[in-house]
Amino acid sequence: MARAREPQALSGTHAASTTANPLRLARQARDAGRWVEAEAAYEEALKAAEAAWTTDAERAEIAAELGLCELALGRYRDAADHLAQSLRHRDGLRRALRERAEAGLLQAERRVVTVYLGVNPPDAEVSVDGKALGRPAPTYELFLAPGHHTVRARLDGHAEAVSAFEGQAGKDISLALKLARAPERGARAPEAASAGAARPAAPSPPPAARPAVPLTELRIGGAALATAAVAAGTVFLLRADVVDDNLAERDVVLRRQGWTSSTCWWPNAPSACAEIRDDVAERDLFATLGKVALATGAVFGIATAASFLAEGWILDEAPARGGVRVAPSATGTQAGLVLQGAW
Repeated sequence: MARAREPQALSGTHAASTTANPLRLARQARDAGRWVEAEAAYEEALKAAEAAWTTDAERAEIAAELGLCELALGRYRDAADHLAQSLRHRDGLRRALRERAEAGLLQAERRVVTVYLGVNPPDAEVSVDGKALGRPAPTYELFLAPGHHTVRARLDGHAEAVSAFEGQAGKDISLALKLARAPERGARAPEAASAGAARPAAPSPPPAARPAVPLTELRIGGAALATAAVAAGTVFLLRADVVDDNLAERDVVLRRQGWTSSTCWWPNAPSACAEIRDDVAERDLFATLGKVALATGAVFGIATAASFLAEGWILDEAPARGGVRVAPSATGTQAGLVLQGAW
């Protein structure tokens, strides 16, 4: 009985017939050192295997052989893609081929930029330098040529997220694209648009009727402090979210390399564990600072709004009929409070 991990043992007559001949030609060209022919034949075999009923182990072996051919031809980015693809199913590879694929991936990664990308929401369409990545996913492992690159994420009902970076060979880059919800059209209050034209000119009250407390200055200061606190809290929470996304991406990569949840508790734990602990501490710190800043901004906002209600009591007269409205406002780059009322 043929083993499931052997490329020749494809499931079904059709799969065997579509891959057998390309694999035979690929092995002959590989053994003779004709790498261009071998690469073309392995690529044809991989396409046939992906379109047929084959196992993960069978496709992993073909991808590993294709990646090693591309490595021999100096096509490092394609080699890294196919070798990483094969090693996602390392348990299905023969030991000798698995070791060659691991060594080849390390060699290819020294010549390319490795990008670990997280996207939220995960169903956003992602493109790199204008080329779509295909089916949406929450995380991506990308291999790019050194140089300048631009990553974009688009999703209906959300603002576009863009990140540009300069990649260096042999370096890893972690990115997190978070798409903010686009504001709904027509959300502007009609009374706010016509407030200036509809408000009649009123005579100034006599000086004796004004309060001794400088309410206008206090309101302006309170609104400014509330806005600053909310903005700072938003920045801290976004930073904590980015660090958390980076930890999640690193966890995916480390588990692919054989790490478990108890690896960092070993007496001879790898040095990377210290970096992970530092990132966890940084994430918790930013999250705490963000929550405290948002709470502080809420206190200042409520106090500022209450000053409008207290004005009638201080002046011993009824407050303005229109009252005051306080609403939070947030965009992809700003956050704060919107106050509407008579100043």
